[in-house]
Amino acid sequence: EGRIEAANRRAVDMIVTSEPTLVDVEPAIEVIPGMGDATILHAGPPISWGRMCGPMRGAIIGALLFEGIASSPEEAARLCESGEVEFSPCHEHSAVGPMAGIISASMPVFVVRNRAHGNVAYANINEGLGKVMRFGAYGKDVIRKVRWIRDELGPALKAAVVRSGGINLKSIIAQALHMGDECHNRNSAATSLFLNEITPYLLEAGVDREVAVRVTRFIAGNRHFFLNLSMASCKAMMDAAHGIKDSTIVTVMARNGVDFGIKVSALGEKWFTAPAPIPKGLYFPGYSERDANPDLGDSSITETTGLGAFAMAAAPAIVQFVGGSPKEAIGYTREMAEIAASKSRYFTIPSLNFDGTPVGIDLRKVIETGIAPVMNTGIAHKLAGIGQIGAGIVRAPMSCFKRALRDIVEGIADA
Repeated sequence: EGRIEAANRRAVDMIVTSEPTLVDVEPAIEVIPGMGDATILHAGPPISWGRMCGPMRGAIIGALLFEGIASSPEEAARLCESGEVEFSPCHEHSAVGPMAGIISASMPVFVVRNRAHGNVAYANINEGLGKVMRFGAYGKDVIRKVRWIRDELGPALKAAVVRSGGINLKSIIAQALHMGDECHNRNSAATSLFLNEITPYLLEAGVDREVAVRVTRFIAGNRHFFLNLSMASCKAMMDAAHGIKDSTIVTVMARNGVDFGIKVSALGEKWFTAPAPIPKGLYFPGYSERDANPDLGDSSITETTGLGAFAMAAAPAIVQFVGGSPKEAIGYTREMAEIAASKSRYFTIPSLNFDGTPVGIDLRKVIETGIAPVMNTGIAHKLAGIGQIGAGIVRAPMSCFKRALRDIVEGIADA
């Protein structure tokens, strides 16, 4: 027990002292470890083409069309069935992606360096709302937008970020929590803060005026733009706490639309999975739970770090999007404190007297209390390309936590 407590203190210290900093924007193949021309990274734990959900299949078809590897959706599907395309979880490459989470070779990615501990994490660039690739859409407009992100937005952001010398994302997240965001499903303040910071550097870097106008207009019009930066920040923070002997801290929670999976600091690269649940929430007009895909995406890395639903008390307006009341939002944050190893010294909540957000999900506490981690999430239609049909709250399935704890106990017994 003493060894576990000491290991968990070390893990939490690695998380809260992390300094995630945006240092570059580069094509995925140039920077992501293990990325090949025919590699497609996806959200959640490992999964084969045959088991993938509709939105993930659609997003992969879109990526193959975007890359020019396939010339039609039918050809893309055949390539996937033939085994010529390599599928791998983003999380196994220090990366994260929302919803389907698809990253292909030439897509530009944010490069986020943890300046305190030296590790690096990556995330793709948020496309905005509507019919977008991360929800499985692959029409001509979708491909055109992703190509614009590659050809114009990515290089412009790179020029600005390099000019800046690095943008402190931890500081933006901390400020955004004081402005009504929880940095998972609400990123309005964080996106505005990021835009404020990047705009002078766009101008100083000599980015063409018309390009700069398009870039700033795109970011200003996409209130979820910062989500991917928040996710990469959280990935950089949690990777720093991974691989600590005897630590029962959960360092990954992720979903691929079929399976929900976790990783635990002391248990290396092993995934513990269970069927992905369907969120409970508010649906857009004309849709219901019958249309919903099981939970999807790497964005629950934010909850793993103490943001998202763990910080809902900071974002009372989020309940208009996911359902519930401001009182319930405070309740979720307080409940999550019961399964967390500590509280953040840097991410604080004004409405709770600037108390820190709960940080470091402790496997033992999840089992002892019977409290499953809660996540707020977007809800995707189960068919590819229809997109987001609502938002809500979802609980992690307990069975994967139980199996992980069994491995910890067996490891201690064998030691």
